[in-house]
Amino acid sequence: MKKTQNPLALTSLGLQHVLAMYAGAILVPLTVGRALHLSAHELAYLVAIDLLTCGIATLLQAWNNRWFGIGLPVVLGSSFVAVTPMIAIGSQYGINAVYGAIIAAGLFIVLFANFFGKLVKLFPPVVTGTVVTMIGLSLVPSAVRNMGGGVGSEEFGSVENLALAFGVLAFILFLNRFFTGFLRALSVLLGIVVGTIVAAFMGMVNLSSVKEASWLHIPTPFYFGAPTFEIGPILTMILVGVVIIIESTGVFLALSKVCERDLNDQDFIKGYRAEGLAIMLGGIFNAFPYNTFAQNVGLVQLSRVKTRNVVVVAGVILITLGLIPKIAELTTVVPTPVLGGAMIVLFGMVISSGIKMLSNVDFSNQSNLLIIACSLSLGLGVTVVPDLFAQLPAGLKIIVSDGIITGSIAAILLNIFFRSSETTNRPIVTFKKTDYSESK
Repeated sequence: MKKTQNPLALTSLGLQHVLAMYAGAILVPLTVGRALHLSAHELAYLVAIDLLTCGIATLLQAWNNRWFGIGLPVVLGSSFVAVTPMIAIGSQYGINAVYGAIIAAGLFIVLFANFFGKLVKLFPPVVTGTVVTMIGLSLVPSAVRNMGGGVGSEEFGSVENLALAFGVLAFILFLNRFFTGFLRALSVLLGIVVGTIVAAFMGMVNLSSVKEASWLHIPTPFYFGAPTFEIGPILTMILVGVVIIIESTGVFLALSKVCERDLNDQDFIKGYRAEGLAIMLGGIFNAFPYNTFAQNVGLVQLSRVKTRNVVVVAGVILITLGLIPKIAELTTVVPTPVLGGAMIVLFGMVISSGIKMLSNVDFSNQSNLLIIACSLSLGLGVTVVPDLFAQLPAGLKIIVSDGIITGSIAAILLNIFFRSSETTNRPIVTFKKTDYSESK
C-alpha cells in the first residue's frame, strides 16, 4: 500500500479529492435551491453549508473508532438520490419539513445500523447496480431541463442556452479525449468554469452578489427555521436513506478491493452509523443527506495513495471552503444551461457506474434479468409519468411518486422474493408428468 506523509504531497492529494467531487457537491444545492425558488443569498448559504458539512461528514467516516467510521479513504458528498424527494417535499410541505425528514432519516439509520449491517447479503450487485443505474436515469430529465434554461425560463430552449449547454458538454468531452490525469479528473469542474466565463461575455452572469458577500461566516443551526415533522416526508426520506446505504455498500466493497482490505459486518455497521450521523448533521444545519462519492474511489485507484490522511486533509479543505461565503456566492452565478451541460456528464457517469456494477451480475440467471427489468421499468416509468399515483393519499403518494425510490424498493423486494424461492430449491407450482402415449 502506497503511503505519503509529506505535508505538501498530502495537501495536493487532498485538494485533488476536493476538486474531483466539487462539481457534484455544488450541483445538488444549486439544483434543489433553484427548484424551491430560494433567493441568491439563501442559495449561497446552501452551497457554503453543504461544503462545510461534506467536510465534517468525510472526517466522521474516516475516523475509525469503536462506534462509527469505516476507516477507508472515502469522501462524502450530498447525495443525488435526495434531489427529487427534497424538491417534492419542499414544494408540498415547505422547506422546514424537508429538514425534519432528513433529521428523522439520519436518526433511523444510526439506530438501525446494526440491523442493516446484517443485511449486506441482501444488497448484491444486481440490487446495488440497479439502484445506482436508476439514480442516474431519474436525474437525467432534470439535466435536460437545465440545458434549456430551467423550468419556467422565458428563454427556455433558446439558441444561446443550447449553445452554452452543448458547448460545456463538448469541452468536457474534449478534455477527456485529449488529456489524461489531473486535467481529465477536473474536466467537469473546468467545463463549468469555462462555460461561466463564456456566459459572462454573453451578458448572462451578474457578479454583484459576489462583491457584497463577506469573507467569513459561522454556520447557523436551523437557518431556515425550526424543522417540522410530517409522516409522509419522514417515510420518504427514510427510504432515501436506505437507498443511500445500498449505494454506499457498493462503493465500500469497491474501495475495499482497491485498498486490499477485507470488510466484516462490524465495518459496515460503523460505516452506516457514520452516514446516519452525517445525514442528521445535514438536517440540523439545513444541508443535505450525505453518502460516499463513487468518483473519489476512481481517484484512489488512479493515484494509488490509499491512506486515510489524504481524505482527512480533503475534509479540512472542504470545511475551510464552507466558511468562506464569497466562494459559495461565486458558484451561484453559474448560468443554468452551463449546469445542464455539466449535469449530462455527471448524471450519465452515475448511470455508467451502475452498469459497471451490473457487469458482475450473472445474466444467464432469469431472476436477475427480471429484477433489473422490472425495477428499471417501474422507476423510469414513474419518473416520466409522475402522475401515475396522483389518486393515492398524500402521505403514500410522496413516497411512491419518486422514480428512484420506486425502482429501489422494487429491486430490494424482487431480490428477496427470487432469492427466497431459490433457497427452497423447488418451484412453488409443479405439474405431474403424465404419459399420454396410447396404451395397448
